[in-house]
Amino acid sequence: MANYSIGQVEELTGIKSHVLRYWEEVIPGFAPQKDFGGRRVYSQKEVDMINRLNFLINEKKFTIEGARDQIIAESQIVSENFDVMQDIQELRKDLSEALLTIKKYRSK
Repeated sequence: MANYSIGQVEELTGIKSHVLRYWEEVIPGFAPQKDFGGRRVYSQKEVDMINRLNFLINEKKFTIEGARDQIIAESQIVSENFDVMQDIQELRKDLSEALLTIKKYRSK
């Protein structure tokens, strides 16, 4: 399973780290694990949620509360279509890793 640092998540999503930390406080179920050093470690599922929140808030102009409610409603749909969503999540993980690799080599 892919794990990303807060800096990698910021690079992947374009969302600043202070916003990510705020979202942890107001979005239920959005709490990345912490490693032994206390640093946040994000899973692909959390990166997907960040991208969805970003879309809802910045593109669709939802409030943070409205986006939270939408995420909760969508999670019920996801649980009903678990197999398909698991395949989509695996593809997103592969794409995220490829994007980080491309950015790594472009910066050199």
